[in-house]
Amino acid sequence: MANIQTTHTGSLPRSEEQTRLLIELEGGHVPDSLAKATTEAVAEVVSIQQSLGIDIVNDGEQGKTGYSTYVSDRLAGFEGEATARPQSNDLQGHEDFVELSVKLRGRPSAKLPPCSSPIRLINPDAVHIDIANLTAAADAAGVPHDHLFMTAASPGLIGMFFENQYYPTRADYLHAIADAMRPEYQAIVNAGITLQLDCPDFAMSHNSVFQNLSIEEFRREIATGVEALNSGVAGLPSEKMRFHLCWGNYESPHTTDVPLGDIVDLITRAAPAGIVLEASNPRHGHEWKVFEDFKLPEDKYLVPGVIDTTTNFVEHPELVAQRLGAYASVVGADRVMAGTDCGFGSFIGRDRVAKSVVWSKLESLVEGTRIANARI
Repeated sequence: MANIQTTHTGSLPRSEEQTRLLIELEGGHVPDSLAKATTEAVAEVVSIQQSLGIDIVNDGEQGKTGYSTYVSDRLAGFEGEATARPQSNDLQGHEDFVELSVKLRGRPSAKLPPCSSPIRLINPDAVHIDIANLTAAADAAGVPHDHLFMTAASPGLIGMFFENQYYPTRADYLHAIADAMRPEYQAIVNAGITLQLDCPDFAMSHNSVFQNLSIEEFRREIATGVEALNSGVAGLPSEKMRFHLCWGNYESPHTTDVPLGDIVDLITRAAPAGIVLEASNPRHGHEWKVFEDFKLPEDKYLVPGVIDTTTNFVEHPELVAQRLGAYASVVGADRVMAGTDCGFGSFIGRDRVAKSVVWSKLESLVEGTRIANARI
């Protein structure tokens, strides 16, 4: 019998009140009740994960306005007039979808200022507050600390969301971010918690900031991102880290997504041992076959998303088991962990999946993993 464990990617549903408080925070006002409310929200989601049978749990990003944008409260260097991100190039030829996509995505994204001065850490206590909330909640729920993970934005992700208008090159910019984020990365690992670096830039940026590049040019940019990430986590044990690869947690055609096979050799050079990747996304559900030809390095393991995070369909446990079986067949069950394609609340106020459905999806994840473990 196999021993595939269960986890997820990061954000979990927030209450209406927590969302309201975080919207205030995003607007520049720190609500007096936010700290207490966040502690209580983390305790609740950890308890729910434990009760559902999730093995490796986290804080659900309950205190963050967004998986990438939260760093604006922790780092200095982002000032000036907000810049607009380029429209995803997979919308070309689907102009009739553009208006619908605005409705599907919900609350507009926060307008992000560019990097216009040196990046530096200004709020070193924030990550320690996150850690304290998570470990206290874990203790209350009876979850061992070595069964915890915590997300953090990678240098490339931050660089993708906050336009560089200060550093002479992108490499200089990403390495400056890595230097500033290093204390956060170190604090999480030093607390005995698995660090998850969110790295959608390794794939999603192909449809946005790098949409006009050839594959070879894009690969050079990804190599720069991998180098910066490795610089930021230098000295940390690879087995205490994993990273998330993503093509965008949103509904759209995704017809211009870069194939996994075109970048897999580069991303496996990243220091973290675990690779959390979309695997139930309809554009990428077939890519387990990449690992038939590409040999996964012996020190790596995969966390394929066997649950979609953009629809309210609840996957059948048998489908979950089949998806896990496919990955186990190419890399071995001992190097597979069951996950979700992405987070369920990447940005505040933009939930796509009803809270009760999220919990049902995670129940199916657990049940499907039990089936897979018994079968493999």
